[in-house]
Amino acid sequence: MSDRDESQSDALEAAHRCGFVALIGAPNAGKSTLLNRLVGAKVSIVTHKVQTTRSLVRGIAVRGPAQIVFVDTPGIFRPKRRLDTAMVRSAWAGATDADAVVMIVDARKGLDEEAEAILARLRDVPHRRFLALNKIDVMRRDKLLEVTAAFNAALPFERTFMISALTGDGVDDLMAALAEVMPAGPWLYPEDQISDFPLRQLAAEITREKLYLRLHQELPYESHVETETWTERRDGSVRIEQTIYVARESQRAIVLGKNGRTIKEIGAASREELAAILEVPVHLFLFVKVRESWADDPERYREMGLDFPRD
Repeated sequence: MSDRDESQSDALEAAHRCGFVALIGAPNAGKSTLLNRLVGAKVSIVTHKVQTTRSLVRGIAVRGPAQIVFVDTPGIFRPKRRLDTAMVRSAWAGATDADAVVMIVDARKGLDEEAEAILARLRDVPHRRFLALNKIDVMRRDKLLEVTAAFNAALPFERTFMISALTGDGVDDLMAALAEVMPAGPWLYPEDQISDFPLRQLAAEITREKLYLRLHQELPYESHVETETWTERRDGSVRIEQTIYVARESQRAIVLGKNGRTIKEIGAASREELAAILEVPVHLFLFVKVRESWADDPERYREMGLDFPRD
């Protein structure tokens, strides 16, 4: 490399920015949908079931000289169980460790009790704060202005964005603003990397998404998916074995379905999406087991990237 090329490379490196942005909000505010939109690919599962995201999911995007590491946090809510407590603590840890925080709000709900509780904690987070009013495609503009005023009166935000994570409206403006406030520094990941989520864990999350979508009303919250084996075969395909853990035998029967029909449908949907993501043929094998106390097992929390709360 010539001195000139080396100088240009050093200048480019010096212009780089990189930082972390935490996406926080109540369950079903649209954080996972927004993360996937910002990154331009699916890195977080999306369902209608509340509290779908359990651990911190990082998606990586590049905007000009800035690399932004987005952290999709579990929804913040009033915990009732040990798993709930672990998820809420994980969410606030993600917010505290970030360079900037974006509070995502379902604009239709306005400044409700859940939002007020988040604002109360957010006051103590010493980072740049942005507000994203989501789902504006189903709201009148005058109502949006009222919601904006109410939130900023309760806690001033650096900027407020009106977005639709589903359609992409306003998301580019949010991305540009966040890129501008990222601290100077070298990028942490290769330019083409979109997530630091291990493929085995992403595969488990994809199957969990299909499980929730297929059994939204029938299956309680106490279910968990683990990728047990991942084998790359000589023909380029991948063989994946996963176990779906449920809390009771009656739930196992629901997941299996009559003559195994339900588990086959879940497996087919997961296999199709995994093949599209991996760009290779996927052979997926699902098993269902009862593990009554999995939500009290520290090992399961480690699998999900959560700290096990002992109090």
